[in-house]
Amino acid sequence: MRIVDNKLKGHLALLGTNLFYGAGFTVAKFLMPHLIKPLGFIFIRVSVVCILFWASWFFGKKYRAKIAKKDFGVLILGGLFGVAANQMLFFLGLNNTMPIHASLVMLSTPILITLIALVVLKERMRWDKMIGLVLGISGAALLMSAGKEVTALGKDTAFGDFLVFLNATSYAIYLVIIKPLMKRYRPIIVIRWVFLFGFFFVLPFGWREFSVIEWSLFKTGDWCSLAFIVLGVTFFAYLWNTYALKHLSPSIVGAYIYAQPFFAAVISMIFMGEDLTWPKIFATMLIFAGVYFVNFGLKRKQT
Repeated sequence: MRIVDNKLKGHLALLGTNLFYGAGFTVAKFLMPHLIKPLGFIFIRVSVVCILFWASWFFGKKYRAKIAKKDFGVLILGGLFGVAANQMLFFLGLNNTMPIHASLVMLSTPILITLIALVVLKERMRWDKMIGLVLGISGAALLMSAGKEVTALGKDTAFGDFLVFLNATSYAIYLVIIKPLMKRYRPIIVIRWVFLFGFFFVLPFGWREFSVIEWSLFKTGDWCSLAFIVLGVTFFAYLWNTYALKHLSPSIVGAYIYAQPFFAAVISMIFMGEDLTWPKIFATMLIFAGVYFVNFGLKRKQT
């Protein structure tokens, strides 16, 4: 029963994570680049969240596990691929493209995770999981094409989309290589080390843009947007994602990215007045069908 509860909590954590991610595509654009440049934004996210995660050290001995020397190499790579390269590439890409394009390109993450997991973790590619990947990608592509914005890419957006694709690749590598450490340490212990090393990778790139931010120009809405990105899209999203990775496979964690276009569409309908059309409803059904097939497949009853 406890294992079932942990898996259920893992799925709920992934839903919350991707809800924040879905909203983050639009919220970040309110601040970039007129108030905060991309790398300066990343410096704020990583430095603040690193402090928040390391505050867990004061919660007791169970949060102070000693890290084996052999695991530091993986943690350093986690900081590189899961924090520094992942976030910098994404925000640089988002600054040069539209949220709708970025969310569409990010759908390559589950495929990349599955391919990497096949090599690193020796995961098997079942036919029902393949169907799930196809359904999820098809539904998300339909959802994006049914929106008000066109998907034809200009020169600038194409470059931004390429950076977002590199971000998806980096994030896929991170999810796969960090998975084994989840079985040996508490998620919060793993993620705080990942962010510490990520901070040192980000520092030489983000400090200059951070130092020129004119804080006097910020209004109440801007502060709220910044808090949402730092606390919601970074702190809680990473924490919940890491918790889910402890109890679920990297492929399942990556598959939940299919929910991001759905959340993005709902947020757009509420705050931007976008209409709910039948193609979008059908696309949403495809997305969740894809998530179901990747997560559960077609299980046969055992006697």
